[in-house]
Amino acid sequence: MNSLSRASRALMNWVFRYSGQMGIDLGTATTLVHVRGRGIVLREPSVVAIDNYTHEIKGAGEDAKRMVGRTPAHITAIRPLRNGVIADFEVTEAMIRYFIRKVHQGRRLLVRPRMVIGVPSGITEVERRAVEDAAREAGAWETIIIDEPMAAAIGAGLPVSEAVGNMIVDIGGGTTEVAVISLGGICTERSMRIAGEAMDEAIANYIRREYSLFIGETTAEEIKIRIGSAFPLPEELAMEIRGKNLVTGLPKSIRITSQEIREAIAEPVSAIVDLVKETLDSTPPELAADVMNRGIALAGGGSLLRGLDQLISAETDIPVYVAEDPMTCVVMGAARYLDELDGLATLA
Repeated sequence: MNSLSRASRALMNWVFRYSGQMGIDLGTATTLVHVRGRGIVLREPSVVAIDNYTHEIKGAGEDAKRMVGRTPAHITAIRPLRNGVIADFEVTEAMIRYFIRKVHQGRRLLVRPRMVIGVPSGITEVERRAVEDAAREAGAWETIIIDEPMAAAIGAGLPVSEAVGNMIVDIGGGTTEVAVISLGGICTERSMRIAGEAMDEAIANYIRREYSLFIGETTAEEIKIRIGSAFPLPEELAMEIRGKNLVTGLPKSIRITSQEIREAIAEPVSAIVDLVKETLDSTPPELAADVMNRGIALAGGGSLLRGLDQLISAETDIPVYVAEDPMTCVVMGAARYLDELDGLATLA
C-alpha cells in the first residue's frame, strides 16, 4: 500500500511538473502568464471585447484593448477586473480560458493546468473564492492563491524565508500594496485601491479641467508613461496630445509638460507615499531597522513612474530601489512559489 502511495505521489509530481503549470498575475490592467519550461508566454491587457447580441467574445488582450473607445454600438470592451478583484465573473472566466488556449495554441495539452494566481492581500474570502472558481471553470486542475505582496517579493529576489525584514511596495493598475515580510510570512501589510489607473484618471480630469479637453484612458496612460513623474526632473519633458474640445465638440491639440502632469497626479502619488509611511509606523522596531538597512523594493507597473523611488526615499529617509523587472515580479514569484511547493511534495 505504501509503495502504491509512493508511486501515486511520484506520478502526480510528474504530471504537475510537466503538464503546463502556470503562474498567473491576474492584474487589473495587465495579465501575465508564466508556463514552466517556457517562461513568460503571455503579457496582455486585461480587456475583453464582447458582442452584446450574441455574447460572443470578439477578442481579448491586445486585440480587445485596441477596440476601447472605438467599438460599434453592439460591441463592448470590458475590463472584468476592478481594483484587483473580479467585477464580472463570467467575463473573467472567459478571459482566463481565452488566455489558456492562446498560451497552448498549437500544443497538445494532456491535462488541465495547475495554476498559482496572485491576488491582492486585502480582498475578502468571497473575492478569493471567485478567483478560484473562475480559474476552475476556465479549465484549471488546481488553483493555488498567493498574496501579491509575497509573490512580488519572491519575484524581486528578496530573501523572504530569512529572519530579516523585507519591505515590498507593489503598485499595480488597481491596487497598491505595502508589506513587510520575514520568515516566509507577511508581518505588516497595508493596501488601498489607488494605483496606476487612479493616476490615469487624475491626468484625464486635470486636462478636462484646465484645457476643456476630453481624452480617453488610453491617451491618459500614454501621457503618464511618456512624461509622467513624481519628482522634479533634471530636464522637464513635454508632448503634444489630441482630444475633443468640450466647448466646440471639435478635435483639438495642446502641448502639456511633465510639471503639469506631476501636479495632476500629486494626490494619488501622495496617497501611495502615506501608505508606505503608515506601514512603517506599524512595523515592529526590529523589522523596521532591517528595512532601514536593506531599503524598500518597488514592484509593479506603477513603480516605473519617474522619480517615485526618489520621492519615497526623501519622505522616509530610507533607501528605495525599483526591482530589476518590476512588471514581472508577481508572475515570476507565483511561478517560483509553485516550484517550491513541488520541491516540498517531492520530499514528502
